[in-house]
Amino acid sequence: MKPDTPAGSPLDRVERAHLRDPADRSHVIYRYDAPTDLCSLVQRFWIPVWSVPPGHEAPQQVLQYPVALVVITADYARFYGVVPGLSTTTLTGEGWAVGVMFQPAAGALLAGTTMADWTDRFADLTEVIGETGARLTWAVRRAMATRPDAEASHRSAMSAYAEVLRGYLPVNEQGILVNAIVAFVEGRPDVTRVTQVADKFGLTERALQRLTRRRLGLTPKWLIQRRRLHEAAERLRAGGGDLAAVAADLGYADQPHFTHDFHAVTGMTPGGFAARFAASPCDRDRATARS
Repeated sequence: MKPDTPAGSPLDRVERAHLRDPADRSHVIYRYDAPTDLCSLVQRFWIPVWSVPPGHEAPQQVLQYPVALVVITADYARFYGVVPGLSTTTLTGEGWAVGVMFQPAAGALLAGTTMADWTDRFADLTEVIGETGARLTWAVRRAMATRPDAEASHRSAMSAYAEVLRGYLPVNEQGILVNAIVAFVEGRPDVTRVTQVADKFGLTERALQRLTRRRLGLTPKWLIQRRRLHEAAERLRAGGGDLAAVAADLGYADQPHFTHDFHAVTGMTPGGFAARFAASPCDRDRATARS
């Protein structure tokens, strides 16, 4: 089990996508790696448990990875395609969720169709996997009903997921390829052009475009830009300093291009984002009290 990373600790590749306000104390997220036999299909389980005071809200903003998600709560069970912009979920009251972050290959296998149909869209889980989704939802809710913060509850819920997901193995050849393509882009900061990706995998740019649209609902250019934004967010939260240097390190032609891309997706300038995370929660509370 891996709960939220303490302030000041390095972020892993999943946590850096969650643009959590440093003053937000509304929830704890428990993260678990996938069982070994499901690693080609599943990256991570995550289980947030929250408590938000009456009359308050806790918006959660995420720069989503290029993968489908399934999320089951006490109130809904949904299959999600990728949100190309900034994904926002607002927490209220008390609750929990058990979510699966899939591998890139998985979305089309579960949906049985091109993921282009699911970009910026979600649906009830039963619309995607039928009665199996209803049984899975019941099993997860039963597991989480009494102690949503307990590891035993989490293990039982994840076991219910795993039993269903093993029915989608093995991942086909095209799925293995798209997993490799996404891993390559995410793991190589020097990859800044679509031609580099196409050349690496012996594909034409057109073939690469068709593949990522079908399996991810996205373009290769989006993959590169999203990796840059994840890196930027991590650098800025850690005190990135010179924004021109950050832009150059991420492969942007200049700082204005970096600022434009960052603002277009997050709604914040890089400088404003860095300032938000530079202030301690106490500083932020004092600033709010004065406003």
